[in-house]
Amino acid sequence: MGPVRVARAFRLQILAAMSALGLSGCIHTTSPVAVAQPPNDLDAMAYGQPLHAAQAGVAAAPGGPDSGGAIGVLRARLRGSDAAASANYAVAPLQRGYDGAYRLDAGDKLRVVVFGQDGLTNTYAIDAGGAITMPLIGSVPARGQSPASLAADITARLRRGFIREPSVAVEIESYRPFFILGEVAAPGQYPYVPNMSVESAVAIAGGFSPRARRDTVTLTHTDEAGPLRTVVPLGTAINPGDTILVGERWF
Repeated sequence: MGPVRVARAFRLQILAAMSALGLSGCIHTTSPVAVAQPPNDLDAMAYGQPLHAAQAGVAAAPGGPDSGGAIGVLRARLRGSDAAASANYAVAPLQRGYDGAYRLDAGDKLRVVVFGQDGLTNTYAIDAGGAITMPLIGSVPARGQSPASLAADITARLRRGFIREPSVAVEIESYRPFFILGEVAAPGQYPYVPNMSVESAVAIAGGFSPRARRDTVTLTHTDEAGPLRTVVPLGTAINPGDTILVGERWF
């Protein structure tokens, strides 16, 4: 009986050692199963996706490291908020290409070219009555006309017994001035430059005074329908002859 008990005890020790080795191997074995991100992950809370997905987006996105992933999502959201803000607070776009649709008025200076006629080619200013005065044909109404229609009018007048086949071109040499009043450093009359905004007009007038209201101004524009006065933001385009009134803030 003695040898049998010793063998059994030795066998139990061997089984215990093998079990210990097996448990040790299980502890150090890595698992191929992906581990889900915890529900309180900060990246998921901020961008709606887990951190590893954002990093993968950065690595795979074309156009540089800032074009995808968390940064790309953030920029997209910022662009979306800017678009929403623009939809809620519309600013009049800057106007371009005045020479085609622009309506002439007193104060505009025009370059009238009559090809082959140096005595008629000159710079003409539209007077207070809204007309220019040229040799041979005298006074030509210009107020309310476009440069193209004025050129056609001059051509028709020259054809009546003065020049057989006149060729005339009219371009704007300088626009009539705009006016800025109120809380600016130097209110007054200033030359107009195409594509001006209220903000650039304030800058030309020396900037705001310390008491000026700096978010909106009162803009007066006059056309064929008469004067129109509106309150506009600083990014609004202005036209030749417009009057800007910068108000005073109350606090």
